[in-house]
Amino acid sequence: MSDRIRDRFAQLEGRAALVTFVCGGDPAPELTAPILHALVRGGADIIEIGMPFTDPMADGPAIQAGNIRALGAGISLRKLLAIVADFRRTDPATPLVLMGYVNPVLAYGAGFARDAVAAGLDGVILVDLPPEEVGELDLSGLHRIRLATPTTDDARLPAVLNGASGFLYYVAVAGVTGQNSAEAGDIAAAVGRLKAATRLPVAVGFGVKTPQQAAEIARHADAVVVGSAIVDLVGAASARQSNDIPGEVERFVTALATAVRSARLESAA
Repeated sequence: MSDRIRDRFAQLEGRAALVTFVCGGDPAPELTAPILHALVRGGADIIEIGMPFTDPMADGPAIQAGNIRALGAGISLRKLLAIVADFRRTDPATPLVLMGYVNPVLAYGAGFARDAVAAGLDGVILVDLPPEEVGELDLSGLHRIRLATPTTDDARLPAVLNGASGFLYYVAVAGVTGQNSAEAGDIAAAVGRLKAATRLPVAVGFGVKTPQQAAEIARHADAVVVGSAIVDLVGAASARQSNDIPGEVERFVTALATAVRSARLESAA
């Protein structure tokens, strides 16, 4: 199994990681690799890539629209793995996590894990795959990153953590992506409870839209996840036919990364 995720967290020297999410193939397959590189240039430490799917039930309007744009442009999971392999030729270090739903993986067939690892992916987040059923799916060589939510109580948490690796993704608000934001006090308490139960880094996402929000979470969590805001930016840039979507993404991510990296220094001061 790749150690890129573990190594990246080890390199942070006490600061939180910035985890960014984009929809694979949005707004066009040929722009995905340039956008991935733009995320890295902007300061993303780990990248989540959304698998194309028609029914992303845990996602809000922004990511739903991103999926529609990507599928309309002809993306597929096989094409996405080829894009990842192309990205890996020039970036061997940035951890890449495939995020989405189990249906595309099942439709891909038995060779998914083998092909994903060969392409250079490090882990998967399958939102709708219960921990009790993950053993029926071959994910060999990939970190199995699990989700915990505000309703994951102490009785349920051991099942979520059983077999988990890479990091634990804490969904900070009930509901779909990009709609609401959690209070800082609630996040601090939740992160403390989770870290008492696992040695995995705890990443916090859902509802993080601004550098200020990202910095507040970075004071408590091991990582901050920003997704819908980036997908919204891509959608808006595409709608006005921008000729520099990667550049716009890079500038926004630079602001996020600056805020995340200075958050704990500001707290100490």
